[in-house]
Amino acid sequence: MQKIVTNLWYDTEAKEAAEFYCSLFADSKITDIQHYTEASGRPADLAVTVDFELNGQKFTAINGGGEYNYTHAMSLLVNCDDQEEVDRLWSALLADGGKEIECGWLNDKYGVPWQIWPTEAYELVSGDDREAVNRAMKAMFGMKKIVLQAMRDAYDGKTDPA
Repeated sequence: MQKIVTNLWYDTEAKEAAEFYCSLFADSKITDIQHYTEASGRPADLAVTVDFELNGQKFTAINGGGEYNYTHAMSLLVNCDDQEEVDRLWSALLADGGKEIECGWLNDKYGVPWQIWPTEAYELVSGDDREAVNRAMKAMFGMKKIVLQAMRDAYDGKTDPA
């Protein structure tokens, strides 16, 4: 059993959200659904919790009511292999009402904050060449979706990220 499991709070969309997220990542599945009972005051056919895995990582979606909202104080970071994966997830998570934020962050249509991050970008924002790192960081701060080529060009001094 995974020791720490992330809980995601929804009003009534827990199952829908879990199915959507599972459609985006390999090795993903819904593992259990528990429903409210008549004693809860909520519809008995409404899931109270939906346990699911994304790429082997366990999560629980909870239909707890609409009184809480997400902030970027907690977000789900996806380390992407390449720009193609960044583009695919960015588009899918923004579809049907998501919102771009900045520096690779977005809110999906359920309000859940995600950071879609290409792993190569770690190399561009760290290292010994402080001027190159500064240029790459400056380029990144001007982006919503991370565009690796633009960060590479800034790092290499081919463009001015101003």
